[in-house]
Amino acid sequence: MIRVLIADDHHLFREGLARVLNEAPGISVVASVSNGLEAISRVAEFKPDVVLMDVNMPKLGGVEATSQLRKIHPQASVLMLTVSEEEHDLYAAIRAGARGYLLKSATTVELIDAIQRVHAKEAILTPGMAAKLLNEFASLSPGTLNSDDNDDADTRTLTEREREVLQWVVRGMTNKEIGSQLSLSPHTIKAHIRTILEKLHVRSRAGAAAWATRHETPKS
Repeated sequence: MIRVLIADDHHLFREGLARVLNEAPGISVVASVSNGLEAISRVAEFKPDVVLMDVNMPKLGGVEATSQLRKIHPQASVLMLTVSEEEHDLYAAIRAGARGYLLKSATTVELIDAIQRVHAKEAILTPGMAAKLLNEFASLSPGTLNSDDNDDADTRTLTEREREVLQWVVRGMTNKEIGSQLSLSPHTIKAHIRTILEKLHVRSRAGAAAWATRHETPKS
């Protein structure tokens, strides 16, 4: 029996999903929570095999919750179940330790199959999201990042504030969440990110996160 915990801030969605999964052979929903903080607490209590995690939730989002769960409860496999098709959400989730990324438009059969495969420690991505991930890796080729000398120059030209913003981007935070952390408006954060992308010669937040991971940009 695969024990599943659902983390999603939409009550009706959680109820309907739990009902569907409990009717599937070999799957049992052991808990249902509305945010990342509750997910961490309930995982310790119920010890699920698979956690279905939404990306955007109040109090603590799915990406940060996944990162913490992988450190505290590595036995639980996380499958992101979300409406977000944003590249930076995908990249941040995979980097945080999620074993899969599935859109809520998936069918019941696809979801059950994904749960079973994630439980077996396989990696799951829908074809469209896999293509985005491959495109992002392609954008990180030497030709995109230019020469090593230019890369080093970009390292020096990032301001202290830009490095700070970049660290939160790596953790999968939205502009609003980053602004809350730094006491800045989302508009200001958006401007910082636009400048960061230009300096690093990358096309997206996911590319910036990959650059930061590659170069191990220190927190300011």
